[in-house]
Amino acid sequence: MAVNLETVFKSVQELANSKQVPEKYIHPEGPVNTSPPLLDVPEVDLSLIISPTSPARDEELNKLQSGLKSCGCFQVINHGIEDSFLDKMHEISKQFFALPTEEKLKYARTVDADAIEGYGNDSVLSEKQTLDWTDRLYLNVFPEDIRKLQFWPQKPECFREVFEEYLKKLKLLSESLLKAIATSLNVEENCFLDQCGECRTMVARFNFYPPCPRPDVVLGVKPHADGSAITILLQDKEVEGLQVLKDDQWFRVPVVPYGFLINVGDQVEIMSNGIFKSPLHRVVTNAQRERNTLAVFIMPDADVEIGPVEKLINEERPRVYKNVKNYVELFFQYYQKGRRPIEAAMI
Repeated sequence: MAVNLETVFKSVQELANSKQVPEKYIHPEGPVNTSPPLLDVPEVDLSLIISPTSPARDEELNKLQSGLKSCGCFQVINHGIEDSFLDKMHEISKQFFALPTEEKLKYARTVDADAIEGYGNDSVLSEKQTLDWTDRLYLNVFPEDIRKLQFWPQKPECFREVFEEYLKKLKLLSESLLKAIATSLNVEENCFLDQCGECRTMVARFNFYPPCPRPDVVLGVKPHADGSAITILLQDKEVEGLQVLKDDQWFRVPVVPYGFLINVGDQVEIMSNGIFKSPLHRVVTNAQRERNTLAVFIMPDADVEIGPVEKLINEERPRVYKNVKNYVELFFQYYQKGRRPIEAAMI
């Protein structure tokens, strides 16, 4: 059951209205560079990749591989999902976060420290923890039997209908992407998809970043890598905020309206035997503008063991990772402590 959190929960949105930044949100590692150089992220045309007769297919696969090797991500365009429908998704997210607090609290996560599903923000696991300047709505979405509909908003009224349609489209998109990522390495196209299992999990996270009075010392999301196989991010069409660490330097990720940013998570790094790197990334804040994004995490079935694809292990590239199962279990604990769980999977 969702519980009323008004006595224990303070949304970041409310903090933004008060123009106060509590000490626990101040980033401990000094000033935040909100305008570093722009990252060169390849734009990959998915329609050319899924057409086996396309003369440009190999070129697109090479761009995809290059992006995942150099910075762990790429932008996918011509993915088959209509612009007008993506506008609907943006709109229902904005409308939800614009609801009165008491309405949003109907979908609040429970007060358990390890509970993430529902509306809320960071779980506080330690007194020294630095908090993220964001409110979120987490929903477990696939397989359908893991859904807890008490956390699915009924306002705006079209939320469930539009979101359900979006998930069907993203399930198909994720399959095409996992096949393309494998194909770019000249391995069997289903090898990553098969490792994810029939009951692979999809988790959605709606992110709302209110304006922040101190973007120089506050982060929307602290540095981390994703514990997923892949992450599909629908960015805000107008407001940047995502940054990726490359060669020990932070870079801004450009916004491609109606494209998706795809990054590999730790589990595809393991499957690719370290050829593709799960990128460290963070979100910066903005003094004037709010930002809305939607991330969908594609994760292997927790009961399925994953490991490096045999064809990607050789004398030049020995096996880097052990086989692992239920990788996500410890992910959030590691994340809040600022540690990378993938270290535990290394040989």
